[in-house]
Amino acid sequence: MRTLGNPALPVRPNPQISPNDLLSPTALHPITVSQPASLRFVALGDSLIYGFGDPEGGGWVERLRRHWMTPESPSHALYSLGVRGDRVRQVAQRIESEFRNRGELRHRVPDVIILSVGLNDSARLGRRDGKNFTAFEEFQTDLEVLLERSQQLCSVLFVGMTPIDEAKMPFSNCLYYNHDDQRRYRDATQLACQTRQIPYLDILEQWHNRGEAWWCDRLTQDGLHPNSAGYASLLQDFIAWEAVQSWIGSELPAV
Repeated sequence: MRTLGNPALPVRPNPQISPNDLLSPTALHPITVSQPASLRFVALGDSLIYGFGDPEGGGWVERLRRHWMTPESPSHALYSLGVRGDRVRQVAQRIESEFRNRGELRHRVPDVIILSVGLNDSARLGRRDGKNFTAFEEFQTDLEVLLERSQQLCSVLFVGMTPIDEAKMPFSNCLYYNHDDQRRYRDATQLACQTRQIPYLDILEQWHNRGEAWWCDRLTQDGLHPNSAGYASLLQDFIAWEAVQSWIGSELPAV
């Protein structure tokens, strides 16, 4: 019987992976592996999953997917199901159908759901002090629905949002993102995940800790989406995450 929810993440022996193998979208070098059991991952969310802003590698999810397609890799399957502009409610509405339609090998369903969504909910409409795209209380309710539905399907990992450049706002002449709202919606997401024992990767905090010059260099001109260097850094943060290593294994230097 399949265990539902978010059980303790199993430790799985895996190959030694160089960061360069994963971060290069085109030149993936052969690596020696002892093949582990292949896993199925589905990544759902907004443009951070979709990879907008990275014409070189297609985003951090796509870079990882390409690596796992090489013959020498563990052959894990990764389905990138990001939709630009999605908010928490939209992801919650489609998560079960997306999950059920990604089974293969005798109808085997995915092992892990990776979520990354919430930034678009925080945007203010029309002006800097306008209403949030999703009111905070509604966001909390939508988030509970998303996490509940996700945990009923399989184990869950949540990747947080990247910082935005307030000086570049508004985005698309109508959406004003700011750091205070980012932190507020981030804190609510982190608390909801903690309550449900869902691992949460706080990218916002990690990137801010590296300094404004560092993370601004990793954003596109719109001030909202990561650029190719940003997605490469995001992938490195993801594969160095203890919660991920317990699934796919990896020994990588600290960022």
